[in-house]
Amino acid sequence: MKPSVLSLTNVAVLAYCVLSCSCSGPKGKIDEAAAAPPGVQVVEQHPDLNVVTVEQPERFKIVTAAEREEKPEVHATGAVTPDVERSVPVVSLASGRVVGIYAKLGDDVKKGRLLLKVQSNDLTNAFQTYAQAKADERLASTQFERAKLLYDKGAISLNDLQVAEDADEKAKVAVTSSAQLIHTLGADLNQQDGIVNVYAPASGTIVEQNVVNASSVHTPDNQPNLFTIADLSRVWILCDVYENDLPAVRLGENADIKLNAYPDQTFRGRIANIGKVLDPNLRTAKVRIELANPGIMRAGMFVTATFYGQKGALHAVVPSSAILHLHDRDWVFIPAGGAQFRRSEVTGGKIENGMQVILNGLKAGQQVVQDALALNAESGQ
Repeated sequence: MKPSVLSLTNVAVLAYCVLSCSCSGPKGKIDEAAAAPPGVQVVEQHPDLNVVTVEQPERFKIVTAAEREEKPEVHATGAVTPDVERSVPVVSLASGRVVGIYAKLGDDVKKGRLLLKVQSNDLTNAFQTYAQAKADERLASTQFERAKLLYDKGAISLNDLQVAEDADEKAKVAVTSSAQLIHTLGADLNQQDGIVNVYAPASGTIVEQNVVNASSVHTPDNQPNLFTIADLSRVWILCDVYENDLPAVRLGENADIKLNAYPDQTFRGRIANIGKVLDPNLRTAKVRIELANPGIMRAGMFVTATFYGQKGALHAVVPSSAILHLHDRDWVFIPAGGAQFRRSEVTGGKIENGMQVILNGLKAGQQVVQDALALNAESGQ
């Protein structure tokens, strides 16, 4: 039995020596890296933050997204301007100095209302010419009557009678012409005071004024209009539409108008003109919309015009309360089974009658939580 025990001991010692030699490095040192046990790989699991769990999920009503056809919309900014065809300039054909103004910018005026008075040397000269023409006409008429009498008596020839008759006719023409000039300048033959009264040529609103009291008035070719009167019962909306959006704008179609001053009201107008030339810097075209003025539109007001394309697209529609607006993004909660709901990002469209169009992120027939805000508040507790 003793020899067996010694043999086992020797074998064990020999195995230890072999193992020590294989694990040792230079100069007999042990390689700890080789001798160490294999490392344990740790896998971290992060929870899905878009999945929320609530108690009593039956408290949250589930609705099914409907489907609706929506036409593409193009929005453009613009301004209210007077209808050029309903705008009338106010001018004075007589130059001079303004001695009285009886209407101002923004006033509503009736046709024939006195707007201003101008003291004019042109009118003074016209009255002088008229007076001279009247005197010449009386003299020519007297000479013609005398010539007829003398011709009947045989004292003058027929040629002398015809010369007198021609002078009388020319004198009458001169009187008529000088009188017409006074009427053209805007004065009355019976009031020879050198004052020209300028009256409103049409009814409307004064939308432009380029004259003040004591200012000088020149002929129309050397001065802008004294006033501009516009009938604002119908107005133009001039919009700038970008080049890429022009396919959605069609001549003769309708467009919706919203005034910045009255955002809750929508008006409808007709597209009457699409500019043929683009702005080289902005790459936009002028689009003119015509519509009746409900009484609150004023020249210069800023507006937003909405144009509608011809081909519509199908989109999901859900109650507006099903949309959660968080960090400038839109979300809906979709049932994920049991007490869990998955928060999914969507792209919301316009809201109409409490329903909101979903442009992307949700399909018709999918179910969502009706009150997204309440569910989000519950999950955050």
